[in-house]
Amino acid sequence: MSVQAFLYVIAVILLVLAALPIPTRGFSLGMLGAACALLAYAWPVITA
Repeated sequence: MSVQAFLYVIAVILLVLAALPIPTRGFSLGMLGAACALLAYAWPVITA
């Protein structure tokens, strides 16, 4: 599995967890998932 695919899988997991009523302190799982998805999307540009 490539790094880009791994980041997308992590992003999906975080976004699913953000939809559940799990209390988190100090950080948002949705924002973390969105940041991970953006990192996965930009991965070819970052590593080129």
